[in-house]
Amino acid sequence: MENQAPSLRFFDNREKYLQFVSTCNEKQIIARRVAMDIRYLQPVQPALRVFDAGMGDATVLTRLMRHLHQRFPTVPFLVVGKEISHEDVRLSLERMGDRLSEHPQTVLAVTNMLYTEAPYLWPSSEEKQARINWMEVAFEGNTAYEFDEQIRDLLPLVREWWQTRPSERTGNPVYAAPSVLIIYRKDQEWPLAPVIPQRGGEGLAYDLMLAAQPFRATQPAPAKIRTVLAPLARALAPGGSMVVVQSTGKDPGMEIIRTLWPDEDPFRTPRFDLMRELRTQLGESNSDLRFLSYPDSRAEFRYELQLQPEEVESNIGTSALLAAWNAATYVAQTDDDRLRDAMTRGDYLDVTQSVLQKYNGLWFTDESFLISRAPAEAM
Repeated sequence: MENQAPSLRFFDNREKYLQFVSTCNEKQIIARRVAMDIRYLQPVQPALRVFDAGMGDATVLTRLMRHLHQRFPTVPFLVVGKEISHEDVRLSLERMGDRLSEHPQTVLAVTNMLYTEAPYLWPSSEEKQARINWMEVAFEGNTAYEFDEQIRDLLPLVREWWQTRPSERTGNPVYAAPSVLIIYRKDQEWPLAPVIPQRGGEGLAYDLMLAAQPFRATQPAPAKIRTVLAPLARALAPGGSMVVVQSTGKDPGMEIIRTLWPDEDPFRTPRFDLMRELRTQLGESNSDLRFLSYPDSRAEFRYELQLQPEEVESNIGTSALLAAWNAATYVAQTDDDRLRDAMTRGDYLDVTQSVLQKYNGLWFTDESFLISRAPAEAM
């Protein structure tokens, strides 16, 4: 009898994810927080290079691109998004017509590769390199409508290229074949020629990187650094910065979780532990990296479950309670076995209602810190 693969990680439950992003404003708040730091960016030719380490449905990325356009309206952009889910890639691309219309000199590259590979848009082994899917598409026209029509034509290709299989080791989805899709406007092809990535991964380093919730909360700090943050930090350009965002559990959402599971402790690696481990793993070879942790008053920020006031002030409806329950368990990354057990017992809605009434709503607390590379003249 074959060994059974581990069950898929919590974050791969599509329905929970969609309900969370549609009822909570975390992504909008993260975009605003990252925008606070873009005033320090000093891009150099040929482009401002941005890397999103978990593009999702591009709610954060497209909002950030608006901020960047406002700050650098005439600077060419290279925007690279890493995403394993073909459904999220579809949603992301459907948001990009407006971005290409407002900021014509934009090159967008989307990939499904690992954190160690994605910043360079190139796989780590010759075997993977031989299987890479690579396509550049120059969009005709100059309106969001025209771009949206051509994006729609790409969706069957995305469905094919973004196929996954479960990892034999972890059960998490991994790509069946490494893939890169690059899009830009044909009427900007000449000025964007030095910006368009080429096969081989040469010369790619980033002025701005975003790593928002890029790992499982319960992973130990050494694993988070080795598999995610250290590879990303190495891809920072001189003068570049990476914003890291993670949950803290310092909120009413965690009160729901601990009422049902008193010993639950998913958030075991506060930002100071991550920065300490990052310094250790990067060592002297990256001595030009700087680590900036603001005080809690600046580093921590709150986002909310978006409820109408009357939904909390009067009898809370079942739909609001289920949205709150989903948000709390999603943020805490509670596994499905525990969820089934709690929902079988039936007290989970009473606990959720009690917390919502106690705090007159529900919110969650994230924290952020900054990793930057010294400018070239300072090295």
